[in-house]
Amino acid sequence: MTVITALHAEITAATNRLLATAAGLPAAGLAAPSRLPGWTRGHVLSHLARNADGLLNLLAWARTGVESPQYPSLAARAAGIEEGARRPLHEHLADLEDGAVRLARAIREQPEASWRAMVRALRPPEHPAWYVLVRRVRELEVHHADLGAGYGPADWPAAFVRRELHDCRAAWPYEESTISEVTLLGEPETTWTGLGEGPGVAGRPVDVLAWLTGRSRGEGIKVVRRGHAVPAPPPWLIRPAPPGLPAAPPENYP
Repeated sequence: MTVITALHAEITAATNRLLATAAGLPAAGLAAPSRLPGWTRGHVLSHLARNADGLLNLLAWARTGVESPQYPSLAARAAGIEEGARRPLHEHLADLEDGAVRLARAIREQPEASWRAMVRALRPPEHPAWYVLVRRVRELEVHHADLGAGYGPADWPAAFVRRELHDCRAAWPYEESTISEVTLLGEPETTWTGLGEGPGVAGRPVDVLAWLTGRSRGEGIKVVRRGHAVPAPPPWLIRPAPPGLPAAPPENYP
């Protein structure tokens, strides 16, 4: 048993939650602004559908050894999102459901050895193919919240929050950090130190993740040093994957 089974289950559950939210949107709601500047809700749904296609390309690359990039280019990625953004709701739902079915099939049929193959996104570093599944959960959970349709960071599953905080720490942008430390409040309490210059901050894990990903303005975050306001978070996802990932799918991640 490896993490593949757990991640596949997370993808299925996250997809079902997203589809339920999307199905409940009024027809005119697709043109409403999302929580992402410049994007409507239709843009968010279009992006998630095309992201499934892109990650399927990476699984095919791992399976066949023939390089098939996630997207041909940044321009092609943007064009694909824009092309589908203004479709009616039933077309968005059908597209998302089709991508989910194809991705589930690819995961089930992926040869075990191919999960070790190295693939890459539009930005470095390369990462083993099993991490594609982590990236899909990330896209589904974060962009579901971006719809601004009743699902938010408070609804993120604990496993997702734990893993994303782990990866944020592992890929910390030290040179662009705005804080010196982070304390995750809870049982147990954990403090990350040596992150850079600036004040320390503290908060519940979900509140810290929402802030670090730019999905909150700092609600639930307190500054450890007096006299400091909550700073802007450091850049998130400079890298699509943290360094040092194991080649073989681990039993658990993190």
